Amino acid sequence: MLTFLLWLLLLVVCWPLAILALVLYPLVWLLLLPFRLVGIVVSGVLELLRSIVMLPARVLGGGRG
Repeated sequence: MLTFLLWLLLLVVCWPLAILALVLYPLVWLLLLPFRLVGIVVSGVLELLRSIVMLPARVLGGGRG
């Protein structure tokens, strides 16, 4: 809600910049989408490696709390 109010303030103060931001926001989101997907994949791979490394300890009973 605060973001919307700030955008409305920008629209009143400097409308060309507000319209430019409104048009460019979806394009920037599309450009950053591959980086977001790479981050998800890297996080998954690191979690898989952590699980593989911790497997012997869990099998021997070190995971009980």
